[in-house]
Amino acid sequence: MDKQFLQVMTIAGSDSDGSAGMQADMHTFFTRGVYGVSIMTACVAGNSYGIGASITLPSDFIEKEFSLIAKDYQVRAAKTGMLADAELIETVVNNYQKYDFGPLVVDPVIVTKHGNLLLEEAALTSLKEKLLPLATVLTPNFYEAEKLTGRTLKTEDDYAQAANQLQKMGAKNVMIKGAHKKESKQQEVRDYVLLESGQSFWLSEKFYPTDRINGTGDTLSACIAAELAKGKTVEEAIRIAKEYVNIAIREEIIVGHKYGPINHWAAEKQLD
Repeated sequence: MDKQFLQVMTIAGSDSDGSAGMQADMHTFFTRGVYGVSIMTACVAGNSYGIGASITLPSDFIEKEFSLIAKDYQVRAAKTGMLADAELIETVVNNYQKYDFGPLVVDPVIVTKHGNLLLEEAALTSLKEKLLPLATVLTPNFYEAEKLTGRTLKTEDDYAQAANQLQKMGAKNVMIKGAHKKESKQQEVRDYVLLESGQSFWLSEKFYPTDRINGTGDTLSACIAAELAKGKTVEEAIRIAKEYVNIAIREEIIVGHKYGPINHWAAEKQLD
């Protein structure tokens, strides 16, 4: 076959309610016109009210997934989501180094948007020392950037210093996502981007006080990966992903009863 349809890979857990994790990634790949393949690392049982149970898949099974995907598919870019423990992170790192899956977008799922810690210290150390240096693009949220750098982010200079520190830790390009505080009088969300070239800029969009924001981080990183696979520059991919997520949050859909998904259909229709 002379011309393969563009293929992109997610390395993440399966979220049973479809709003986040692997399902959000696959929604995004579909709407951005690329074919998604997946390395499933865990399974989560949950709904819009919360998570009821989760299980991590065995390392030998995950290695087999990597091996079989590599033998058959031409993956042009990939992204990671939540990786539950140090063993899982190291399994992913070893296999990503073994095969050629193109540029890697690392969504370091460490802390929730509400500030709750998701990883133990051993896993955090593995993420910082082994996974982060593989990142073509690193997309921590506000709290994750603070946890990774040990800094408190209050001023624009704090964001710049944190991004520089993350680059020194190995990430080529860094996007620090601004905090979302529904209970505040927040008017906008501002994200700071530092490119490998040294160029930096802020991205700003209106803040929408909604609970329909599950999967925003997954979607952002998946969209960046999809655009990199298409040959977009890192800056172009980040700007497209920011706009995609903003549209998907702005155009609410009512699915579930509490913390619902964002609207991928709206983003697909409004974003070329």
